Amino acid sequence: MNLAEQVRNAGVVGAGGGGFPAHVKLAGPASIVIANGAECEPLLHKDAVIIEQRAADLVRGLQLAMTAVGATEGVIGIKARKTHAIAAAQAACRGTAVRVQLLGDYYPAGDEYDLVFSVTGRLIPPGGIPLQVGAVVQNVETLINIAAAADGRPVTHKTLTIAGAVRRPATLVAPLGTSLQECVDAAGGFSTPDPVLCIGGLMMGETTADASRPVTKTTTGVIVLPRSHPLIQRKLVKPEHQARIGKSACDQCRYCTEYCPRFLLGYAVEPHQVMRSLAFTATGSAWWNQFASLCCSCGLCTLFACPEGLYPKEACDSSKAEMRRASQKWSGPTTVTPHPMHDGRRVPVTALARKLGVADLDVEAPFRAAPLTPSRVVLPLRQGAGVAGLPLIRSGDPVAAGQPLTKIPDGQLGAIIHAPFAAVVGPVTTAAITLNRD
Repeated sequence: MNLAEQVRNAGVVGAGGGGFPAHVKLAGPASIVIANGAECEPLLHKDAVIIEQRAADLVRGLQLAMTAVGATEGVIGIKARKTHAIAAAQAACRGTAVRVQLLGDYYPAGDEYDLVFSVTGRLIPPGGIPLQVGAVVQNVETLINIAAAADGRPVTHKTLTIAGAVRRPATLVAPLGTSLQECVDAAGGFSTPDPVLCIGGLMMGETTADASRPVTKTTTGVIVLPRSHPLIQRKLVKPEHQARIGKSACDQCRYCTEYCPRFLLGYAVEPHQVMRSLAFTATGSAWWNQFASLCCSCGLCTLFACPEGLYPKEACDSSKAEMRRASQKWSGPTTVTPHPMHDGRRVPVTALARKLGVADLDVEAPFRAAPLTPSRVVLPLRQGAGVAGLPLIRSGDPVAAGQPLTKIPDGQLGAIIHAPFAAVVGPVTTAAITLNRD
């Protein structure tokens, strides 16, 4: 069995939030494999902690991926301010073909297009993937999971940061399916009476008040803020109101475009043009939508650049969704040349934290080594890109730790789910499997 098959059987997906099945990226060929440890969402620390704690496993996973795709170079991208992670990674790299590359403390340094350019100087074709320029990019936790898969160990646990309005911010390990409430409890509980959770981060995460949601393979962390916080108030504005405000108030100042990291790399992403389309109906809408198609949804335009507090990122998201429904793909310029101000307009994470009003919450989230031990977990059948898994078990069945609970239909993209501990199967629905600890 080759590495790609082992990784597929272990249910490894992109652990940085994307959730793309990792075995697909091992099809190669590529000349370089890049471990993405940039982690630029304010208040999240799980990637740096993982590098500190498991640098040897990271390097081994990176070497395995290099062999699988025929790469001669391996790079671990880490922000220069993460000194402890850098020291651990450099020590683990000694005597190998893997090196550490220091990155600036700006947002979003972890965007694949930006990371590949920073490490290799190559620009991914518009609408393309890193493999087209000979690169494979995997999150650092994903590579550690690849090393485990090579030893026959599936993905059953997730490392995540719990921060913000909690009493003891922490980076911890939880079995998949653990409720976010139990994770927050492990961080000392909420420090606000009206908590709202930003799952995956303040910039690109999902906003919810439902702490019963389960940890999945893509849960990088949870930032808790009071419902009254100005950032949460902005995030809770309904989409139809966002569009109405944008239609009436956007003055086409271009700040959203001029700060866009993809635009600064030379891609034809122009959020101000997408905002302009809000003033139109059918006429010209397809053309305006093109300016959104290469957007990475980082949220800088909405949460940092716009002086009027409008929602260009959300307008781009809507345009991309409309294009998918119409089966439209990028048809604009294919030549990419970085903007002369590419380096000068990068947004420091510290400046972003101040703009978001969370600088006072940007504290360490120490690692808690002992995994959580919930008595019950709820495992969604779909925990990444692709289709949901098909259950292999029924309610009342006993299962062992690491046992496959689902299968992926032949020819489909998806990820197998495994039992995180010995348990008895509870309810099995079309959406999730519940396990009760044996």
